[in-house]
Amino acid sequence: MSVVMTVHGAAGCVTGSCYRLATGRANLLVDCGMFQGAKSLKALNYERFPFDPQAIDAVLLTHAHIDHSGLLPKLVRAGFRGPIYATAGTRDLCEVMLADAAHIQESEVEQLNRRNERRGRASVQPIYTRPDADRAMELFQRVKLGDEVAVAPGVVARWWNAGHLLGSASIQVLAEGTPAPLRMLFSGDIGPGGRDFLADPEAPSDLDHVVMESTYGDRERAAITPQERRAQLAAELRDAHAAGGPLLIPAFAVERTQELLVDLLQVMADGSAPVADVFLDSPLGIEATEVFLRRGYSPAAGRNPFESLHAGERLRFLREPWESDRLERLRGWHVIMAASGMCDAGRIRKHLKRLLWRREVTVLLSGFQVHGTLGRLLLDGVKRVRIQGDDIEVKARIRDLDIYSGHADARGLAAWALGRRPIGGKIFLCHGEPDASHALADRLAAAGIDPDALVLPTIDQAFRLEPAAAVAEPASVIRHAPATPSALDWHNERAALLGELDQRLDEAGDDSARIELLRDVRRLIESPKARAVDADQVATVARGA
Repeated sequence: MSVVMTVHGAAGCVTGSCYRLATGRANLLVDCGMFQGAKSLKALNYERFPFDPQAIDAVLLTHAHIDHSGLLPKLVRAGFRGPIYATAGTRDLCEVMLADAAHIQESEVEQLNRRNERRGRASVQPIYTRPDADRAMELFQRVKLGDEVAVAPGVVARWWNAGHLLGSASIQVLAEGTPAPLRMLFSGDIGPGGRDFLADPEAPSDLDHVVMESTYGDRERAAITPQERRAQLAAELRDAHAAGGPLLIPAFAVERTQELLVDLLQVMADGSAPVADVFLDSPLGIEATEVFLRRGYSPAAGRNPFESLHAGERLRFLREPWESDRLERLRGWHVIMAASGMCDAGRIRKHLKRLLWRREVTVLLSGFQVHGTLGRLLLDGVKRVRIQGDDIEVKARIRDLDIYSGHADARGLAAWALGRRPIGGKIFLCHGEPDASHALADRLAAAGIDPDALVLPTIDQAFRLEPAAAVAEPASVIRHAPATPSALDWHNERAALLGELDQRLDEAGDDSARIELLRDVRRLIESPKARAVDADQVATVARGA
């Protein structure tokens, strides 16, 4: 018996992880994640699922990050009533993360609808609400690492420690067949190993097919000890302090925030970094910290490495909006940590809006930044950004500290894949931007993997899986996904163009020059050939060339 696998997300991009398995006796999802990044890609979150949610028998969840779990409440809202299998750590993190995601949906839609009303546009509805998230949590069933679980008729699954996040797992799926079950492995997100916070990743070998992430498939990171990691963080704090202003850290609320806080408190305590008040301005980060205090025990370390994360003299937890607003009164040296890590949502945006234009401010990015996000624009060095409808000149110091990543680098990914051999069928390289996935494919081929065994799927592409073969099949439904999901879209181009035009107007010598520049742009837009004009041509006029 064959299995049809359809890749409904994390293809050509690093978000929206979702794989559907149809065995003939059961229909399963592995993950049901939210798309993040460019607005054209995020628009897929609002579309109907490309399958019948009521026909799904169960969901197997690798971990709690929103790009893997974030559409579970929408799935429930659309009629899914089966079990959601996950580890205890994943279940507890999802309880706070999905509720927070629902709150963000509701609050952002409320703000958007106020703007739409002023602009004469139709109102929109949130993807899901808090009651949907609560109903999703009622469907969770806990599984233990290493246990085999009958998840659907003819299907057994086993969760393996992925070393990426508290509770994270790779999932081995065995679907009944003749003469033997089809053996599949879904990597989830693979940890880098060698961390003092989480164990090294584990996974089985001797498989038919492997579906794996490729986030850092084109990057190598130098091996680093915990002492070296803290030394680099301390150096960033010293430089930020010397700049004369506050340090703003956009951080993923789950795992990254807790690891950074542990190290921040330690380097301040041992005198290697200047002491500061540290404000955790993230309700989700605070709730997640409580989960880490309950479930973060490390057998290898013999203790919970997060046990120091209690609010105290230096560490302040800001739950209420008014507490966050009071930070505007602060001057001088202090540290603010807020979500989201890619600067696309949450309280971090208001802090960036009020601080980016100040030269004495330091912004420390600490994780992967998806194309199209505000974090990626800052990382790429743009000089002007648009936040909540306002153009902000970027004068702050933008720093990148990519030593806290929860993902394996290119060498780690290749080693993980090679450790799964023998693999009788295909390795599907997903959850990566195109350059990263292609680079990992090249690396694996150079290491002896047959290039024909390496597959880079596209969104909604389907494959019929046999023990030693995978045949592409026509997809029953193909959504209008962006041609290049990880690339900047027209929304980004528009924002960049408007920012460039505003800058050029500011630099014009007088009002006559500004009027002439605007007339040039208007003539270009209104010309009969306007439809053939691309953004680069308009930008050329905006630059006064």
